[in-house]
Amino acid sequence: MSDRPARRRLIVNGDDFGLAPEVNRGIVRAHRDGILTSTSLMVAAPAVAEAVELARATPSLAVGLHLVLVQGTPASPEAARAGLARRGGGFRESAIPAALLYFFVPRLRAAVADEIRAQLAAFRATGLRVSHVDGHLNIHLHPVAQRVLAEVAREFAIPAVRLTRDPLLENLRFDRRHAFRKTFEGTAFRVLSRIAERRFAPLGIASTTGLYGLHQSGACDETYLERVLASLPPGDFELYCHPAEADTLELQRLMPGYVHARELAALTSPRIRAIVADRGIELATYADLAAG
Repeated sequence: MSDRPARRRLIVNGDDFGLAPEVNRGIVRAHRDGILTSTSLMVAAPAVAEAVELARATPSLAVGLHLVLVQGTPASPEAARAGLARRGGGFRESAIPAALLYFFVPRLRAAVADEIRAQLAAFRATGLRVSHVDGHLNIHLHPVAQRVLAEVAREFAIPAVRLTRDPLLENLRFDRRHAFRKTFEGTAFRVLSRIAERRFAPLGIASTTGLYGLHQSGACDETYLERVLASLPPGDFELYCHPAEADTLELQRLMPGYVHARELAALTSPRIRAIVADRGIELATYADLAAG
């Protein structure tokens, strides 16, 4: 029997790249000065051009697609005519009603497929190599989105997809607030992730053993990171978070209660970096998983 310690690999991903300059700069700083390894790009967000330039100037930062089908702007010019976008040009704001409509209304199912292709094409047009696909509010796990991503995976060279499986009981021992919401979300995303794994694995699309950040979304501060890193089991995991250099009024409007600047401080904390080193945790990207 080998005495070699079990391998622990952790992808640390910053979501919402392109949403705002403060987010863009926070993600790059968390990568250059901290433990962040990866980010997810919103291809139709207000600050996407700056994000792409920063990504090109930072080739060590892995970049995936942050698929947006709610609370954002479509990439497809056909979205409004198809009913996917509302008056004013944006997607629906509430995720659950939107998800139900996308499932039950054939016209919207077709529009979702067109929009996913448009966002993948917009990402490809940046010239960046797609590291993975995930989704705003984890909308990429919607059954329609899953099907479309599987159909176009080879065309757009999708190497990995986020499976949102955050250990619920472990999080509730850390923070018992919002227990009902966490239980509902955790159960729904675990079921959808199980379906996604069966769909994507035969296509050679990589995923992690588990994930952290769902139940602590917007509050991945230093105390939380220390807890996750200290108890990280063997395997391949993702931690996703939302760092930014400042909690602006617009970010507070879009994500009330999120502590973006505190997340950035945690990701760049010398104490957190020391825990990663002491535990022998390998900081990785989805490309590392896809490579084996």
